[in-house]
Amino acid sequence: MDAQGRGQADGIDPADQWVFDPETGNYELRLNPAGQPAPDPARPATPQPAVPLPAAAEPAAAKPAVPEQRGTGRRGGRAGAKAKAAAGAPTTGRRKPRPKPSAKKKVLAWTGGTLGFLLVGSSIAAYLIYEHLNNNIEKVDVGVKNDAVPDGPVNILVIGTDKRSGKGNTGYGDDGSVGHADTTLLFHVAEDRSNATVVSIPRDMIVDVPQCPTKQGGTTKQIPGSHNVRFNESLGQEDRDPGCTWRTVEQITGLKVSHFMMADFNAVKQLSSAVGGVEVCLGKDINDPKSHLKLSKGRHEIEGEDALAFVRTRHSVGFESDLDRIKLQQQFLSSMIRKMKSGDTLSNPKKLYDLGNAATKSLTVDTGIGSISKLTSLGRELSKVSLKNITFTTLPVLDNPADGKVHKTVIMDKAKAEPLLDMVRQDVSLTEVKQKEKAAKEEKDAKQQALLKGPRADPAAVRVKVFNGSGKLGAAQETVSWLQNTKGMIRSGNGGNAPAKKVARTTLEFAPDQADQARRLADVMGLSADALKQGTANAGPTGEMTLTLGEDFKGAGTPVNAPKAPAKAPEGIQKIEADDQNICAK
Repeated sequence: MDAQGRGQADGIDPADQWVFDPETGNYELRLNPAGQPAPDPARPATPQPAVPLPAAAEPAAAKPAVPEQRGTGRRGGRAGAKAKAAAGAPTTGRRKPRPKPSAKKKVLAWTGGTLGFLLVGSSIAAYLIYEHLNNNIEKVDVGVKNDAVPDGPVNILVIGTDKRSGKGNTGYGDDGSVGHADTTLLFHVAEDRSNATVVSIPRDMIVDVPQCPTKQGGTTKQIPGSHNVRFNESLGQEDRDPGCTWRTVEQITGLKVSHFMMADFNAVKQLSSAVGGVEVCLGKDINDPKSHLKLSKGRHEIEGEDALAFVRTRHSVGFESDLDRIKLQQQFLSSMIRKMKSGDTLSNPKKLYDLGNAATKSLTVDTGIGSISKLTSLGRELSKVSLKNITFTTLPVLDNPADGKVHKTVIMDKAKAEPLLDMVRQDVSLTEVKQKEKAAKEEKDAKQQALLKGPRADPAAVRVKVFNGSGKLGAAQETVSWLQNTKGMIRSGNGGNAPAKKVARTTLEFAPDQADQARRLADVMGLSADALKQGTANAGPTGEMTLTLGEDFKGAGTPVNAPKAPAKAPEGIQKIEADDQNICAK
């Protein structure tokens, strides 16, 4: 029953059930006004005359000695009011007039409603933007399942394809080309996120492309490998997808790729425009009819078609080779990273949205980072690296002697490439980190080295469970058999596959009271101090250590960890530091 019907039934004027609350400035519905007991349905109320307040009565706010009784209907209510007037009591009328809200209350009411609307609207908008960006992302299943942010170092393979099909990619010659790995960089981020090294891989370097699986039309097709071909043929040729480039890079560098991102011509145009232009510097005038780049000497902020022309040109700089073009691309990417990390971009909602929209529309990624939430997690992790500790370099190469007098291809310069890759694999920065950071790293290294110092347990007392995270079939059992039969560690056992199935590095986890066992096993396995992970709680006399074989495991009896990387890069290594704004192409 509604308020009015209920009020009439109870002998209460419905109008008087709406009471003005001075605290809130609003009228509230009160079915039982304060000071009045709930009506007894068994005793119908009878009208009584109002009793005037005596001279020595309580103040006006006090209740009358004999409460006023109302009739059962609207007439009874009016009669009560008339009786009050006849007895000399002030007449209150049917209800108090509603006071006009103050200007302050009007503003509060308006802003409260607007805020609620904006909150709901913003939530809907945020959801729609999220869905829009999510739906932009193009994904490729390369047959490798990695977490968005893996434990340990992170290696992002960035591929620039010269595909001449699709929106924004035509009109540059060779229209319809499926595209190859025209520009390839491996972005390596150290495990402690203190530094990053970006290694460019020349497209004309002669390599072996391994066999690789590709998913086509719901089925998996094995693409046969190729021997002594250009690196850029690892993509596009014979239906190879980015997973083939992924496996080729792992084979060349010995680094485990975490994820890939692939961009086409249109991506360069869109991303450069989204950040409001990228600053570049030229040491001379350039007029390249092939790439359509026409810029004067000095600094320029370029975007769109000019940005694409800049990263494509090579006939007007250096020796007109792909290696000279790589330097231009590294300058461009360094400047773009500076722009993206600048306050001008991070504090501008429109630029952030444009950048997110452009990135998700123009990039193709692996399924491991195939959503906004995963890309955001990865981006947040990568952003921990300081700009001054990001270095671009190029894998050292030599002219290919098989080409004869006309050099068209290159081969890896192993004498320089191996020390460089050792530095990358062991997270050694190519730039000088701040003294404070350097001191902290040295202290951490000293603590790790101390784990190897002390007594060694008898081989028969070593208790360890071996897990296989190497990706090599039977590695755990092979190691256990070798430990038991060759090294006398009879209490070693096979734990099967590691929970993560594949891990980059071999590690040994142990308790403080197992330190002597850990040292003995580290000696036998050839583990460095970095591979040791000591817990905080003791394991007890029958507790087992955990040895997890990683992808660096080469076989039982072969030392796991490579010799310590050099502290400095080999002489003559080309490099560009991301925070250097004084680089000009010549």
